[in-house]
Amino acid sequence: MAIYKLKLPKMGEGVIEASITAWTKNVGDRIEEDDTIVEVATDKVDSEVPSEVSGILKERLFEEGDTVKIGETFAIIETDKEVETEEIIQNPEIKIEEETKKVSIEKVDEHQRETEKISLKNADRFYSPLVRNIAKSEGISAEELEQIHGTGKEGRVTKNDIFKYLENRVGTKQIEKKQMGTTISQPTEIESPSGIVMENGDEIIEMDRMRKLIAKHMLHSKQTSPHVQSFVEADVTRIVNWRNKIKDQFFKREGEKITFTPILLYFVVKTIKDYPMVNIQLDGDKIIKKKNINLGMAVALPNGNLIVPVIKNADQFSLVGLTKKVNDLAKRARENKLKPDEIVGGTYTVTNIGSFGNIAGTAIINQPQVAIMALGAIRKMPAVIETFEGDMIGIRQKMILSHSYDHRVVDGMLGGLFVKRLAEYLENFDGDMDI
Repeated sequence: MAIYKLKLPKMGEGVIEASITAWTKNVGDRIEEDDTIVEVATDKVDSEVPSEVSGILKERLFEEGDTVKIGETFAIIETDKEVETEEIIQNPEIKIEEETKKVSIEKVDEHQRETEKISLKNADRFYSPLVRNIAKSEGISAEELEQIHGTGKEGRVTKNDIFKYLENRVGTKQIEKKQMGTTISQPTEIESPSGIVMENGDEIIEMDRMRKLIAKHMLHSKQTSPHVQSFVEADVTRIVNWRNKIKDQFFKREGEKITFTPILLYFVVKTIKDYPMVNIQLDGDKIIKKKNINLGMAVALPNGNLIVPVIKNADQFSLVGLTKKVNDLAKRARENKLKPDEIVGGTYTVTNIGSFGNIAGTAIINQPQVAIMALGAIRKMPAVIETFEGDMIGIRQKMILSHSYDHRVVDGMLGGLFVKRLAEYLENFDGDMDI
């Protein structure tokens, strides 16, 4: 029998730790390779961690609510599989080393807590970075945090504990106001610290964690990049006719629906290859020209929030492959099943606002990228058609392309030529193309 140390894998760029939200296996359970063993949460996304080997779960080194560093051992599995020497526990002292490591991590976390705006110097409990970040963003004081009932190890506050507390927080505040003789249900107008006057019937809705992250990200982008927009109207009649012609056949053959999104993304990628200087990032005064084209696609979630999964190396996909990838990422995004590394590393983003019936819009750049394309709704429009016999009026399928770019590094010529080239690709689409 060999003893395998299961370590927390890399969870995406910029992620150095994760909090355990739930164990899916108990000590003594049989585990097959790729079985989910634990669920974790980072500041970016929740995720499942599979086992790398088959065997028996011998020990869980952390409890729910604990924080684990990337690359740190969090479980011990007894397995018959041959493993590398460095993964085998040679003697019982390893366990002591693990415990010592946990104590060291808690000391590091204690030092980090001292630098947080929320002062926890007098706190008797350990708080994970995730819990501290949530408390910080929600404006929960150290004293208030101490009052939250913890269900984790040794009474620690878990992510679920603090979310449950926040759900009841608004109601608690209203009760406190009522006891003081001022409630929103009273006809008296109440002015909030932000200057908003609360009137009878107004409802207070607390932002969830994702909405706060989005708000912070959008504000940062507008403060960082001077946004400029260029617009082009494209005639996509050929694409509409071609899709209508092949969509049933495509679904029958591939078992997938082909929407306009992957078709449009396919030509965005071609345009990026023509103008690679929009596929860059800015680091101070240094321009980083990205080799890979990692295309972000904005997806609206059922709760109204937005997430941007990334198609890595999008230029290596055929139209069929891109269609399958788009459908898969969009489906798993709406089901909250994306992996952490599937929402990072984007170099250019596309948002299809036409799916909401919008004809045009000015999107906010997804930092640290320098440009984003907004695709408007496809509409039947009267248009002048040039023929050998002269001009005539006809009905064409049109859409507006809106290109937002960072004017620090992308000038109007580059930003304008980029969206113009994309329109040319769409308008010259081969309606007889096989797929």
